[in-house]
Amino acid sequence: MMTMTESVEIISAHRQDAIVIASQSARAPWMKVSQKETLDIAFAGSMSKESSVGLGIALARPERKVIVLSGDGELLMNLGTLVTIANQAPKNFYHFVMQNGVYAFTGGQPTPGGHAVDFAGFAKNAGYAGVYGFDTAHKLSARIGDILSETGPVFVSLQLEPETDLGVSAKGPFPWRPLKEYLHGLRKTLTVPG
Repeated sequence: MMTMTESVEIISAHRQDAIVIASQSARAPWMKVSQKETLDIAFAGSMSKESSVGLGIALARPERKVIVLSGDGELLMNLGTLVTIANQAPKNFYHFVMQNGVYAFTGGQPTPGGHAVDFAGFAKNAGYAGVYGFDTAHKLSARIGDILSETGPVFVSLQLEPETDLGVSAKGPFPWRPLKEYLHGLRKTLTVPG
């Protein structure tokens, strides 16, 4: 299995000008590696809704790739979003689930089903255009460029080590900001002066 840090480093190296929405569990590791903060939304405070926000942004900005980083516990709380995303079929939507088997944000409690949950199977049956699963950084690194070049929606399940000390809690190294601040900053970045 790979670590959360390895996975976000690989995604960051290939994101180009994509908008990235990092869930509560992925936000601190993502914020440590991202070089494009104005295109990031470090999602906190609305556990499991990052994929729904990402869908809205992908539909509103079809010319811009949108990458969503969901925690496995968060996605379990909102599995219906997979069907909604597949039904809307945004061609610019790339959904990664960070399957570490624990609720890292709240202290490391095990998620129901842990690593045995087949999120890729859910996404495939929901109708995602492309579905992948990786359990090593080497395998992800070898395919990430091709995956982010595909027509979406694309789903990628990443099997991660069950780390909990990543600064992802509300007390982590990155202060919590309201979602509206991230959205305002993103709107400002994407608005062309006229």
